[in-house]
Order: sequence, then structure tokens, then C-alpha cells
Amino acid sequence: MKAFVFPGQGSQFVGMGKELYNQNPLAKELYDKANEVLGYRITDIMFEGTDDQLKETKVTQPAVFLDSVISALCMGDRFQPEMVAGHSLGEFSALVAAGALSFEDGLKLVYARAMAMQKACDAVPGTMAAIIGLSDEQVETICAEVSKENCPVVPANFNCPGQLVISGNIDAVNEACEKLKAAGAKRALPLKVGGAFHSPLMQPAKDELQAAIENTAFNEPKCPVYQNVDGKPHTEASTIKANLIAQLTSSVRWTSCVQNMIADGADDFTECGPGKALQGMIGRIDKNVKSHGIEE
Repeated sequence: MKAFVFPGQGSQFVGMGKELYNQNPLAKELYDKANEVLGYRITDIMFEGTDDQLKETKVTQPAVFLDSVISALCMGDRFQPEMVAGHSLGEFSALVAAGALSFEDGLKLVYARAMAMQKACDAVPGTMAAIIGLSDEQVETICAEVSKENCPVVPANFNCPGQLVISGNIDAVNEACEKLKAAGAKRALPLKVGGAFHSPLMQPAKDELQAAIENTAFNEPKCPVYQNVDGKPHTEASTIKANLIAQLTSSVRWTSCVQNMIADGADDFTECGPGKALQGMIGRIDKNVKSHGIEE
């Protein structure tokens, strides 16, 4: 069975989408529409901007969303997913590609999400760190030991076995990193991010995004969407909405998403969007399934 997956923030690069924009009329139409919706020419930054411009949260998230969704839609009849999933931000891309959200509504929600997350980051500084070489359970246990109500640190991304990302208060993340290294982590690497994504520090952003999601029309997707909060397939619009709201302060259970997709028959994964991060994760989750980029 064919599964299509969509990457999150961090996979962006200057020049992404430019070739498709120049060669495909549908891509040009959708990118031009995105410029109108956003009120600024995001294509100028995506195609010809600087790395620093592209790293601004208000640009990064809609840029990755646009590259991912437009790449999928431009496949035409070749885009026939039997299941979809997206990593963090990528879940919005997956929902649009699967027909649960319109292109314009998806873009508006992604932009609202980006702005709400940036506001939360500015209000309460936080950080994230990649942990390599420990089990999920070890990381969860140490985070629970270190975390306090006003100084949280939590597992944010369960990317694949032996590779997690933790998130939270800067001091708590630093303390957890020291304990995780002492417990045998091969690496505990602070990430250059603007805040503590997928942690309790994103509660203000969650509250803000909730209103936007609840006021947006969702359809039943044309195939199951495996969502980050529980790794399970969903098709009911109300459940998809609730999970999307919960996602901002919940862990991204990517390992579970992929394992459940494989258990349900997926044996061919296509990554739609910039980079190859998800292909690498899928290969470490299960070496027996095919994973490749959309150009293949």
C-alpha cells in the first residue's frame, strides 16, 4: 500500500519550489494564490531569499507547507495515497493533500500557527535538544525526574528508535541533557530553535490556534490520516480537529505513526516536500519498507 508523508519545520532550503513554479502552471497558480493569502511574496524568499529570511518562523512554516502540498497536488493522478501522515507542521500538509482541508484554509491555519508559536516563544524562552542512543523509556523517565510545573522538560519528538528530541525550559533541558549523557546517551545536542515546541510552554499558542481551527471547515479525508498525538488513523473531522489542537503541546509520536501505517499494510512511503529527513527516520524504524522522495 502507498503512504505519503510530509515533513516539518527544519527541512527548508532556499530555492525549494522554484523549478516547479517555473515549469508547472498549477504550481504557479497555487504559489501566486499563496502570495495573495499571506499578503507578502513568500515566493521571493523561498526562491531567492537568504537562509536567515527563510528561518523566520512566520516564513518557514508556510514555506515548507507550500512546497510539500504543491508538490503532491502537481502529481495529478499519480497522487493516490492509501494513507497519509505529516511530522508536526507536516500534519497540516497531509490534511490538505488528503482533502480534509482546502488549500487556502490550510495555508491560513499554518500561518496562524506560525505566528502564535512565535508569540509564545517570545513570551517564554525555551529550547530543544536531540537525544541519540537511548530508549524512549529512558528519556521519558529522566525528563519526568527533572521536570517541574514551572520549569518543564518533556519528550517532544519520538522520531525513530534511539532518536528523540526533548523540549522545554532552557535550564530544565540543559539539566536533562547532562543526566541523559550520564545515562549513556551517545549525544545530547542542543538545537538552534526559537522555542520549546511540543511542550507545555506552547499552551498560549494552543489556545490561540484552537479558535482558528474550530472556525475552519474540515472535510472527511479521502484516506486515513495518522496523527501525531496518538499515531493512529483518523477520518472523523471532529477528531482530526481535536488532535490538531492538542498537537502543539503534545509529543510528535512519529515512530508510532510509521509503525501503525506499516502494520496496516503500508510498504511504499513517498516523502512530499523538501529534504529527506522522513525517509531516514522511516529506514531506521523498518528497513524492510521502501521510502523515497516525490521525484522518484
